[in-house]
Amino acid sequence: MSEIYDIGYRHYDGPRLGGGHATRALAVHSLRGIFGLGRPARSKIVPFALVVIMLLPMVVSIALMALAQQRGIPYSGFAVVMQAVVAIFLASQAPTVVAPDLRHRVLPLYLSRPISVFQYVTAKVAAMTTALFLLVGAPLTLLWIGELLVDMPGPPATGEYLGALLMALVLALLLSAFGLALASFTPRRGLGVASVITVYLLSFASVPVIYSTLVSTGNEAAASWAWVMDPFWLVDSVQSWLFGTPTHAEGAYPNGPISALILVVLIGVGLAALALRYRKAASR
Repeated sequence: MSEIYDIGYRHYDGPRLGGGHATRALAVHSLRGIFGLGRPARSKIVPFALVVIMLLPMVVSIALMALAQQRGIPYSGFAVVMQAVVAIFLASQAPTVVAPDLRHRVLPLYLSRPISVFQYVTAKVAAMTTALFLLVGAPLTLLWIGELLVDMPGPPATGEYLGALLMALVLALLLSAFGLALASFTPRRGLGVASVITVYLLSFASVPVIYSTLVSTGNEAAASWAWVMDPFWLVDSVQSWLFGTPTHAEGAYPNGPISALILVVLIGVGLAALALRYRKAASR
């Protein structure tokens, strides 16, 4: 004889906020996860340690301005100088954004409703982009505030600061698109970290070798294109073209508009690869 039990389920009668609210909630949740907020203490060690490392050069630069009236790291060259730290942050945190959903196979649950693949990818990229932008932009802002307080001779370099801040956002978007795409091809966090850092090391190590080889053979014009193989120097080349800042590579950069076009295409390719990867994962 069967029995019916009342287990307390009730229909939801409140407002339905829709996909936009769900996308923002997912982005905030992912951003908190990148910095280890709401997770065990060991999850906070790496991201916050890297944040401190990024801030230290700016503290030294402010002290240099106060004591010797000399500027330290330029705003426009900060991302290039600190690119290894930024790359480590990307490699260590990108898998935390994408790997858990793939490993636990909850992606179809996310995409059942009301979030689409496009909204899911947008939330993840927005979270990683925001984290990288804060990683680079916060030290730049600290240096600018320090320059105002120290009252250096001449006007403050506000234009260079704002330009560097804008390019930090562009760099964050580029790195997020490719970093998340690489990390999303495996549900294992360790393999995701290895894949991102390996690609960065290959580009970082190969560019100077290719450049020097082409210069030694007399192909200076072709050698300049080697710099676009590294995302940091690519963004720096666009920054130099847009704002007239000095280059921070060993040689000249290629044509500015073409570098900007390459940058836009690479961002589009990274986002498309990430969307295709999740569309395929959601169909399983």
